[in-house]
Amino acid sequence: MSEVASNKELWALVPASGIGSRMQSDRPKQYLTINNRTVLDLTLTRLLAVPGLYGIMLVLSEDDDYWSLSQFASHPKIHTAVGGGERFHSVLNGLKALQSLASDQAWIMVHDAARPCVRVSDIENLIGSATQADGGLLGIPAKDTVKQVNTGQSQDGLHRVNSTVDRSKIWLAYTPQMFRLGQLRHAIEQSIEKQSMITDDASAMEMAGFEPIMVEGASDNIKITHPQDLSLAEWYLTKQVSN
Repeated sequence: MSEVASNKELWALVPASGIGSRMQSDRPKQYLTINNRTVLDLTLTRLLAVPGLYGIMLVLSEDDDYWSLSQFASHPKIHTAVGGGERFHSVLNGLKALQSLASDQAWIMVHDAARPCVRVSDIENLIGSATQADGGLLGIPAKDTVKQVNTGQSQDGLHRVNSTVDRSKIWLAYTPQMFRLGQLRHAIEQSIEKQSMITDDASAMEMAGFEPIMVEGASDNIKITHPQDLSLAEWYLTKQVSN
């Protein structure tokens, strides 16, 4: 067992207060079902299987009507906090709630509620690598050719290519993203104060001067965003079990 696991300073934080408007559903996407289980419950099952995990801080919408129906609603390792306007506000609220449970030196894995296919083995690899650096995140190297387009409004509305990006330097960022509690909290607070664009937790750390590392994981760690992603996630989960 790694040092971070043995001293019980390993937590997961799951922002789950979004409404998932692109799913065109009657409920937030984390409460849609795959094989009669909600996406959120599937995600929590993966996180709870991580060796040495001390607990999970789940950040929910103030008017969440679904969490109380979860199989994990009374789980002793799961604590809840109220989310904010944007994802980074929810993460910050979760980190502040964790201050009464964990030290600033604790390692926090922030994971999307809508990534139920994450592999426990990938999380263990992330723990082993990120704790040797300024933290880190799961991801995959870009495999396709990457184009940079003109983002300005053209008269015909077409996206014209400006250049081809060197994909050897491009990675796609996934979650979990793992950092020390105090450092991540300060980084997000500083980014909000400066009104900087925070696209993920790692971007806040980068703006604060840290150099998180990329840890390659499986490409099936998809984020459910569009309706067709549900069936793809179901297929991936079935393949993972059968292999």
